[in-house]
Amino acid sequence: MEIRFLVLITSILVIIFSSSGYAYDPVDPYGNITIRWDVVRDVGYGKQFVKVWMINNQLYRHIELPGWKVSWVWVGDEVIWEIQGAEATEQGNCSGAFKHLLPHSCEKQPVIVDLLPGAPFSKQTLDCCKGGLLSSIIQADTQTSYNNNIAAFLMLIGTINASNAPPQVPHNFSLGISGYTCSDPVLVQPTKSFEDQGRRRTQAIATYNVTCSYSQFRAAAAPTCCVSMSAFYSKTIVPCSQCSCACQLPQNGSSCLRPADLPPPLQVEANEEPRPVLQCSHHMCPIQVHWHVKQSYKQYCRVKITLSNFNYVKNYSEWNLVVLHPNLQNLTQVFSFNYRPLNQYGNTNDTGMFYGIEHYNDILLQAGEKGYVQTEMLLYKDPKDFTFREGWAFPRKISFNGQDCVLPPPDVYPRLPNSSHFSALLSTFSMFLSFLLFLLII
Repeated sequence: MEIRFLVLITSILVIIFSSSGYAYDPVDPYGNITIRWDVVRDVGYGKQFVKVWMINNQLYRHIELPGWKVSWVWVGDEVIWEIQGAEATEQGNCSGAFKHLLPHSCEKQPVIVDLLPGAPFSKQTLDCCKGGLLSSIIQADTQTSYNNNIAAFLMLIGTINASNAPPQVPHNFSLGISGYTCSDPVLVQPTKSFEDQGRRRTQAIATYNVTCSYSQFRAAAAPTCCVSMSAFYSKTIVPCSQCSCACQLPQNGSSCLRPADLPPPLQVEANEEPRPVLQCSHHMCPIQVHWHVKQSYKQYCRVKITLSNFNYVKNYSEWNLVVLHPNLQNLTQVFSFNYRPLNQYGNTNDTGMFYGIEHYNDILLQAGEKGYVQTEMLLYKDPKDFTFREGWAFPRKISFNGQDCVLPPPDVYPRLPNSSHFSALLSTFSMFLSFLLFLLII
């Protein structure tokens, strides 16, 4: 009875969390994107200066092209009079209530996009103009650019009713990125900031935070990457599983090309990501990760990782790979990639993040144009736990750009010589014992 009750409670919680977009990542338990709404100054006549921030607090997930498109729904009849550091995609119909000076946007649900790098200086503000890109915390720490995980813009907003009441904080915020669900605004302690090289400290009138959490189940209907494996001690090359990322079907809108074919002319709407055009494969994944146990030395093991892009119409900027492997705690050296451990739980150091070196290989080019990057690493062979048996040398989990990759079934991993013969003998012996036990019972 107690077991049934626990199962029932667990099922209810799963349904509740799934329907609300709740997502928990044990590798990045505190990761989210925070939209901060700072009321900087009230100028009267129903107008306020507001600064909006997008702060990426995620360790390894980042926002790539086409970038964020933050939107909200006004509570009353608010409009955006002016904006600096970004722009609304639609001005809307302002002809009814305004005759001379038109607002920047009269939309009930405005969609705001970042300015492109190199925008006129008069339209810029601090932390703007990155084309909607937001780096992860770890990648931003190693980049030469400043605050690449933060974006901001300044607005003059106001109401158009006769009472000149101050604008209300909007609701129904969205980042315009699949996989993210945003909470309602929450009033927090007002933001304090420094001016004049730190000699003066100012404070916002009010600050509201909106928390946007990520869920892979909401981001994509099917996986986007798969893993293949090989090892020096086995002739078997384990490919990605058949249809790892859903087979090519007319209803999913995907298409594929043979290696000799040329992709069609690319036609993309502004601020929209193009539909994938994949190189035909048995797995139909945009990204394939190949893990090769390359060599064994007396005290070290050499592993080679190759990332291949099968998408003809997309370059992956600031890509990253998160790997769960029991021997990462003994990682000695990584060649041509950056590496950062993600040990969130004390002494447990079995998860790490690989990512490209800025201006060298931090962009994974599209298929057909050297669409791959690769690295090699040395792992110390700790006598207490290192082994090549039973697939121990292969990863337990891999994710690319925050999306979990499909691994082959464990029973097909490359095995040591004669291991398959031994397994067959063991299976035969087990069947023989079972048969003897059956005879004794009857």
